[in-house]
Amino acid sequence: MTLGGDAAGLGLVGRVVAILGGDGREAEIARALVEAGAEVRVCGVPLGEEIAGVTSFPTVAETTRGAEIVICPVPLPRADGSLYAPSADRPVVVDTESLAGMHRGGLLITGKASAQMRQAASELQLRLREYESEEDLMLLRAPAIAEGAIRTAIEHTDVTLHSNQCLVVGFGKIGPVLAVMLTGLGARVTVAARSPVQRARAYALGCAPASIDDLPSIVSGMVVIFNTVPAQLFTRRLLEHVGRQAVLIDLSPPPGGVDLDAARELGVRTVWARGLGGRAPRTVGRSQWMGIRQIIAEELGQERTGGPR
Repeated sequence: MTLGGDAAGLGLVGRVVAILGGDGREAEIARALVEAGAEVRVCGVPLGEEIAGVTSFPTVAETTRGAEIVICPVPLPRADGSLYAPSADRPVVVDTESLAGMHRGGLLITGKASAQMRQAASELQLRLREYESEEDLMLLRAPAIAEGAIRTAIEHTDVTLHSNQCLVVGFGKIGPVLAVMLTGLGARVTVAARSPVQRARAYALGCAPASIDDLPSIVSGMVVIFNTVPAQLFTRRLLEHVGRQAVLIDLSPPPGGVDLDAARELGVRTVWARGLGGRAPRTVGRSQWMGIRQIIAEELGQERTGGPR
């Protein structure tokens, strides 16, 4: 079976699908959509090489004009509504004005919707589907994010991870995969988590468990700290306890888990490592397509059966 799957079964043949922003993952999704028979338009997507059946446009409005489906990347949009689009030469903003040319009743798929997206969906009568919280999809992305986090740590330290103290804060979807990889490299891994069950799981994986409340007393001895918690835990008060030998790698989405201004003033080396899911774009693009394909199949199936919109 090709990455696109059964074109006739999915019902994309001849439909216009727009992809906005993103990185190599979205380029892989574009290939999958072409294989599924869609007419694919992109804006702010780094194609790398020409893909037959994919057309690039300079603006969101041009890209989405007449589109029945619009796909946006997983990373949370910025407050101004602009998408994660590191290769774009201008902000890729998704709002009511830029989506006005979409097919009424069309489908807007995104990792996490911005306020501008929600308003556009309401005013333009679009169906909005968010997939950031889809657990299976996030777990499929976790190995690439963990590998990218470790690479970032290696690039920003002058010691090995082996035999050195590493702290993983949070033990949801990314934390366990990252902790296991670090343990495999011989790092001395501590996991800080709120849930007793998560701490017990960390212990079972060979890590030292700790409560989030204990962070002030344990961060000072760490060489690398990985934050996966999507809340600003690393306030000035906590950053004052971080050792100057440490590098703090924030894996959380906007607005981030670290007070970056305080970190800068205190001399705490911090890397906000957004977009690590794109480290292996072909692999992660395939896994994201699995989730997006399921959403499209569900929504188009409702169209055919006259189900809820």
